[in-house]
Amino acid sequence: MEAPSPRRWQRRKDERTGEIIEAALGLFCEKGFSATKLDDIARAAGVTKGTPYLYFDGKEAILKAVVRATLIDRLGEIEAECRDYRGSRTVLIRRLMLKWWDEVGSTELAGLCKLMVAEAANFPELARFYHDEVIVRSRALMRAVLLDGVREGEFRPMPDTDAVIDALQAPLLMNMIWQHSFARFDESATGSYTKQRLETTLDLVLAALTAAGTTRQGNPTT
Repeated sequence: MEAPSPRRWQRRKDERTGEIIEAALGLFCEKGFSATKLDDIARAAGVTKGTPYLYFDGKEAILKAVVRATLIDRLGEIEAECRDYRGSRTVLIRRLMLKWWDEVGSTELAGLCKLMVAEAANFPELARFYHDEVIVRSRALMRAVLLDGVREGEFRPMPDTDAVIDALQAPLLMNMIWQHSFARFDESATGSYTKQRLETTLDLVLAALTAAGTTRQGNPTT
Protein backbone atom coordinates (compact mmCIF):
# COMPACT_ATOMS: atom_id res chain seq x y z
CA MET A 1 0.00 0.00 0.00
CA GLU A 2 1.43 3.35 -1.05
CA ALA A 3 2.24 5.66 1.84
CA PRO A 4 0.85 9.18 1.55
CA SER A 5 3.38 11.75 0.42
CA PRO A 6 4.39 14.49 2.91
CA ARG A 7 2.67 17.05 0.70
CA ARG A 8 -0.58 15.10 0.64
CA TRP A 9 -0.40 14.56 4.41
CA GLN A 10 0.18 18.27 4.99
CA ARG A 11 -2.77 19.12 2.76
CA ARG A 12 -5.02 16.75 4.71
CA LYS A 13 -3.72 18.15 8.02
CA ASP A 14 -4.52 21.68 6.84
CA GLU A 15 -8.02 20.56 5.85
CA ARG A 16 -8.59 18.92 9.24
CA THR A 17 -7.39 21.93 11.22
CA GLY A 18 -9.50 24.21 9.04
CA GLU A 19 -12.59 22.09 9.70
CA ILE A 20 -11.93 22.11 13.44
CA ILE A 21 -11.33 25.88 13.50
CA GLU A 22 -14.51 26.56 11.53
CA ALA A 23 -16.59 24.33 13.80
CA ALA A 24 -15.06 25.85 16.93
CA LEU A 25 -15.76 29.40 15.73
CA GLY A 26 -19.45 28.70 15.37
CA LEU A 27 -19.72 26.96 18.73
CA PHE A 28 -17.68 29.52 20.64
CA CYS A 29 -19.81 32.36 19.30
CA GLU A 30 -23.07 30.50 19.89
CA LYS A 31 -22.45 28.85 23.27
CA GLY A 32 -19.47 30.69 24.72
CA PHE A 33 -16.03 29.33 25.53
CA SER A 34 -16.83 27.70 28.87
CA ALA A 35 -19.91 25.86 27.64
CA THR A 36 -18.23 24.50 24.51
CA LYS A 37 -16.65 21.07 24.95
CA LEU A 38 -13.99 19.50 22.77
CA ASP A 39 -16.45 16.70 22.02
CA ASP A 40 -18.87 19.33 20.69
CA ILE A 41 -16.18 20.72 18.41
CA ALA A 42 -15.26 17.28 17.12
CA ARG A 43 -18.90 16.45 16.44
CA ALA A 44 -19.51 19.73 14.61
CA ALA A 45 -16.34 19.23 12.56
CA GLY A 46 -17.38 15.71 11.62
CA VAL A 47 -14.33 14.06 13.14
CA THR A 48 -13.78 11.52 15.92
CA LYS A 49 -13.60 12.70 19.55
CA GLY A 50 -9.83 12.28 19.71
CA THR A 51 -9.01 14.06 16.46
CA PRO A 52 -8.78 17.63 17.86
CA TYR A 53 -6.06 16.40 20.24
CA LEU A 54 -3.94 15.38 17.25
CA TYR A 55 -3.69 19.01 16.12
CA PHE A 56 -4.24 21.12 19.24
CA ASP A 57 -3.12 20.95 22.88
CA GLY A 58 -6.58 21.79 24.11
CA LYS A 59 -9.57 24.08 23.84
CA GLU A 60 -7.50 27.18 24.63
CA ALA A 61 -5.16 26.38 21.74
CA ILE A 62 -8.15 25.99 19.42
CA LEU A 63 -9.49 29.42 20.39
CA LYS A 64 -6.09 30.98 19.74
CA ALA A 65 -6.01 29.26 16.34
CA VAL A 66 -9.48 30.63 15.58
CA VAL A 67 -8.35 34.18 16.42
CA ARG A 68 -5.13 33.80 14.40
CA ALA A 69 -6.89 32.41 11.35
CA THR A 70 -9.56 35.10 11.30
CA LEU A 71 -8.83 38.38 13.08
CA ILE A 72 -5.01 38.32 13.15
CA ASP A 73 -4.74 37.32 9.49
CA ARG A 74 -7.00 40.23 8.56
CA LEU A 75 -5.00 42.60 10.72
CA GLY A 76 -1.89 41.56 8.83
CA GLU A 77 -3.59 42.36 5.53
CA ILE A 78 -4.66 45.79 6.80
CA GLU A 79 -1.16 46.54 8.10
CA ALA A 80 0.25 45.73 4.67
CA GLU A 81 -2.36 47.97 3.02
CA CYS A 82 -1.39 50.85 5.31
CA ARG A 83 2.32 50.44 4.54
CA ASP A 84 1.65 50.71 0.81
CA TYR A 85 -0.94 53.49 1.00
CA ARG A 86 -0.30 56.96 -0.37
CA GLY A 87 -3.10 59.46 -0.05
CA SER A 88 -5.60 61.02 2.32
CA ARG A 89 -5.53 59.56 5.81
CA THR A 90 -9.18 60.52 6.23
CA VAL A 91 -10.08 58.29 3.30
CA LEU A 92 -7.80 55.54 4.62
CA ILE A 93 -9.41 55.51 8.07
CA ARG A 94 -12.89 55.30 6.57
CA ARG A 95 -11.78 52.53 4.25
CA LEU A 96 -10.18 50.49 7.02
CA MET A 97 -13.03 50.89 9.49
CA LEU A 98 -15.72 49.97 6.96
CA LYS A 99 -13.60 47.11 5.60
CA TRP A 100 -13.35 45.71 9.13
CA TRP A 101 -17.10 46.07 9.54
CA ASP A 102 -17.87 44.35 6.23
CA GLU A 103 -15.43 41.46 6.78
CA VAL A 104 -15.68 41.05 10.57
CA GLY A 105 -18.24 43.26 12.31
CA SER A 106 -21.23 42.26 10.20
CA THR A 107 -20.27 38.55 10.15
CA GLU A 108 -20.08 35.67 12.58
CA LEU A 109 -16.53 36.78 13.44
CA ALA A 110 -17.90 39.70 15.46
CA GLY A 111 -18.94 37.12 18.02
CA LEU A 112 -15.28 36.68 18.93
CA CYS A 113 -15.19 40.23 20.26
CA LYS A 114 -18.21 39.63 22.49
CA LEU A 115 -16.78 36.25 23.53
CA MET A 116 -13.47 37.73 24.68
CA VAL A 117 -15.18 40.53 26.61
CA ALA A 118 -17.45 38.00 28.33
CA GLU A 119 -14.70 35.49 29.14
CA ALA A 120 -11.78 37.83 29.94
CA ALA A 121 -12.13 37.59 33.72
CA ASN A 122 -12.47 33.80 33.69
CA PHE A 123 -9.58 33.11 31.29
CA PRO A 124 -6.95 35.82 31.85
CA GLU A 125 -4.28 34.06 29.77
CA LEU A 126 -6.59 34.01 26.74
CA ALA A 127 -7.58 37.61 27.44
CA ARG A 128 -3.90 38.61 27.48
CA PHE A 129 -3.34 36.82 24.17
CA TYR A 130 -6.29 38.63 22.57
CA HIS A 131 -5.23 41.96 24.06
CA ASP A 132 -1.65 41.70 22.80
CA GLU A 133 -2.35 40.17 19.40
CA VAL A 134 -5.54 42.01 18.40
CA ILE A 135 -6.20 45.08 20.53
CA VAL A 136 -2.62 46.37 20.86
CA ARG A 137 -1.88 45.81 17.18
CA SER A 138 -5.09 47.44 15.96
CA ARG A 139 -4.50 50.48 18.17
CA ALA A 140 -0.88 50.78 17.03
CA LEU A 141 -2.04 50.69 13.42
CA MET A 142 -4.61 53.43 14.00
CA ARG A 143 -2.10 55.52 15.95
CA ALA A 144 0.38 55.40 13.06
CA VAL A 145 -2.28 56.52 10.56
CA LEU A 146 -3.38 59.40 12.81
CA LEU A 147 0.17 60.63 13.43
CA ASP A 148 0.92 60.45 9.70
CA GLY A 149 -2.12 62.65 9.16
CA VAL A 150 -0.88 65.16 11.74
CA ARG A 151 2.61 65.29 10.21
CA GLU A 152 1.15 65.92 6.77
CA GLY A 153 -1.15 68.68 8.02
CA GLU A 154 -4.35 66.79 7.26
CA PHE A 155 -5.25 66.35 10.94
CA ARG A 156 -4.96 68.93 13.68
CA PRO A 157 -2.50 68.22 16.53
CA MET A 158 -3.83 65.73 19.09
CA PRO A 159 -3.08 66.24 22.78
CA ASP A 160 -4.33 62.69 23.51
CA THR A 161 -4.01 60.28 20.60
CA ASP A 162 -5.34 57.37 22.66
CA ALA A 163 -8.60 59.25 23.26
CA VAL A 164 -8.97 59.77 19.50
CA ILE A 165 -8.37 56.06 18.88
CA ASP A 166 -11.10 55.30 21.44
CA ALA A 167 -13.49 57.69 19.69
CA LEU A 168 -12.87 55.95 16.36
CA GLN A 169 -12.91 52.33 17.52
CA ALA A 170 -15.52 52.38 20.28
CA PRO A 171 -18.55 52.66 17.94
CA LEU A 172 -17.22 49.76 15.87
CA LEU A 173 -16.69 47.58 18.93
CA MET A 174 -20.07 48.53 20.36
CA ASN A 175 -21.81 47.63 17.11
CA MET A 176 -20.03 44.27 17.00
CA ILE A 177 -21.03 43.41 20.56
CA TRP A 178 -24.58 44.71 20.02
CA GLN A 179 -25.02 42.51 16.95
CA HIS A 180 -24.38 39.43 19.09
CA SER A 181 -26.38 40.44 22.14
CA PHE A 182 -29.25 42.95 22.12
CA ALA A 183 -29.74 43.31 18.36
CA ARG A 184 -32.23 40.44 18.40
CA PHE A 185 -34.55 42.66 20.46
CA ASP A 186 -33.93 45.81 18.41
CA GLU A 187 -36.01 45.87 15.24
CA SER A 188 -33.98 48.80 13.89
CA ALA A 189 -30.65 46.94 14.15
CA THR A 190 -30.51 45.62 10.62
CA GLY A 191 -27.12 45.20 8.97
CA SER A 192 -27.42 48.26 6.76
CA TYR A 193 -28.76 50.43 9.56
CA THR A 194 -25.94 49.40 11.88
CA LYS A 195 -23.37 50.23 9.19
CA GLN A 196 -25.10 53.56 8.68
CA ARG A 197 -24.67 54.28 12.39
CA LEU A 198 -20.99 53.47 12.11
CA GLU A 199 -20.60 55.79 9.12
CA THR A 200 -22.35 58.59 11.01
CA THR A 201 -19.98 58.34 13.97
CA LEU A 202 -16.99 58.21 11.60
CA ASP A 203 -18.21 61.39 9.92
CA LEU A 204 -18.45 63.17 13.27
CA VAL A 205 -15.01 62.13 14.55
CA LEU A 206 -13.19 62.70 11.26
CA ALA A 207 -14.80 66.11 10.80
CA ALA A 208 -13.48 67.09 14.23
CA LEU A 209 -10.00 65.80 13.36
CA THR A 210 -9.43 67.30 9.96
CA ALA A 211 -7.94 70.74 9.69
CA ALA A 212 -10.47 71.89 7.06
CA GLY A 213 -13.12 69.13 7.16
CA THR A 214 -13.69 66.52 4.45
CA THR A 215 -16.52 64.59 2.90
CA ARG A 216 -16.61 60.79 2.76
CA GLN A 217 -14.71 60.94 -0.53
CA GLY A 218 -11.98 63.08 1.02
CA ASN A 219 -12.87 66.23 -0.97
CA PRO A 220 -12.84 69.61 0.83
CA THR A 221 -16.21 70.62 2.21
CA THR A 222 -17.83 73.88 1.18
